[in-house]
Parts: sequence; C-alpha cells; structure tokens
Amino acid sequence: MLGFIARAIASFTSLIACACYGLFASIGLRLVGYGGLSQWTVARSFKWVMWATTGVTFQVVEGEKYLLERPAVFIGNHQTELDVLMLGCIFPKYCSVTAKKSLKYVPFLGWFMALSKSVFIDRANRATARAAFDGAASYMTHNKQSVYIFPEGTRSYTEQPELLPFKKGAFHLAVQAQVPIVPIVVANYSNVLNIKRKIFRSGTVPVKVLPPIKTEGLTAADVDRLTTETREAMLKTLQGLAQSEGRAIAMQSSSTESHPAVKKEL
Repeated sequence: MLGFIARAIASFTSLIACACYGLFASIGLRLVGYGGLSQWTVARSFKWVMWATTGVTFQVVEGEKYLLERPAVFIGNHQTELDVLMLGCIFPKYCSVTAKKSLKYVPFLGWFMALSKSVFIDRANRATARAAFDGAASYMTHNKQSVYIFPEGTRSYTEQPELLPFKKGAFHLAVQAQVPIVPIVVANYSNVLNIKRKIFRSGTVPVKVLPPIKTEGLTAADVDRLTTETREAMLKTLQGLAQSEGRAIAMQSSSTESHPAVKKEL
C-alpha cells in the first residue's frame, strides 16, 4: 500500500511538472514554427521524469519503424491512467492526441493540450464530434500531423489480455483523411499497476506496433469492416504477448540492461 501511494503521488507530481513545462515549450515551439512537435517534446520529458521517480517505462519490442508513418491515425488499447506514460515513451513526432472536451479546462494539463493543438471531442454532442473530426482530417492532410486515439473510448482496468468494444471515430477519421491506421498494442500490465488491488511497482512494459493499414480508396461504407478487422488483429497480438511472456506480462527492472537510458531513443 505504501508503495502504491508513493508512486501515485510521484506520478501525479511528475505529470503536473511536465504539463507546466509543456505550456512554455508549446509557446516557444509555436513561435519558431515547430508547434507540431509540442506533444512529442513534452511526452519525452514525462518518460524520463517518470522513470526517475517510479521506475516504470514502456519499450517497443517490435515494429518501431512503423512509428515513422506520417501522417497517420495511431490507435492503441487503453488500460489505466499509466497510458499517459506509454504515450511519453512511444509518442511519434508531429502527432497530437484527441481528448474529451472537459479536459480542455483542467489547469496546466488542459492548457497545455489546447496550446499543442489537441483535438477535443464533445462525446455528448454527435454533431460537434463530427465537426471536430472534420477539422482534424483537414489539419492532418495539410500539415502532415498525425493523431493518436484510444478507440475503446475509456480505460478498461482489465487484468486479462482483453479489449473493450471499439468506437468508430478513429476509423472514420482515417478514411476521411485517407491516411493509414497504425495499431499499437500494449501488453497487459496489471502486475505493474492495478488500481483495484492498490499495486504499483516498477517495471518495463512491452509494446508492439503493427504494420500500417492503408485506407486509400475506402469510404464510410468500409468503416465497420475496418473496425472489426483491426480490433481482431490487435486482440490476437495482445493475447500473443500474454502467451509469450507468461501471465506476468510487464518485466520488472532488475539490472542496468533494463535501464531506459541504454535503450535507443525513438
């Protein structure tokens, strides 16, 4: 319990500190014409701060080259609040996240997200959501800016290699912008962070990036099939990670070989 509380406090403090840094970084980068790098820059800072304060990190074990796809709609499974750190470790350059509209007004974090061109979605208003995606598609194609979306729509908190049903917004966006979908699969890490059991340990969580799925020539009529096939491919990969690593998916740090500083920076 004490370890859980200590790491939870360290995580929250690290997030606020990096969000504050992000406000100034975003302003500076926009002034010099590199606003599209704002979220990547702050994500990397959070990666190293979190490693130093909690000993937790995420490592791409397969498909790292696919993170260079640009522009693209990156999608990934959503387990817990720790996925913010996952983004810090693997977030591609010239990429931004989508977020629910209410986050826009959260001090520091919301301010940073607004300055760094996040796409805010009003989930209670279908017309507003469509308009937000219309703007995102136009921005992506004209600025070669990618977007990261969690298609499950909420955190699963699962202790098994499972996925919630996928929402179709990410797939409509990719089809509308005619850009690839790049699926990212994070191994189940309930042995590192388990909110219900009050467990929070250090460790390295493996991540696989699947080959881009092309959308050129597809229309809205293809979205249902595209959503289903992509989810099936991600679920198969997630279950494969569980089988290859055993039940304890995330690997606990125990030597300098697992030290993030000796890993190749994305």
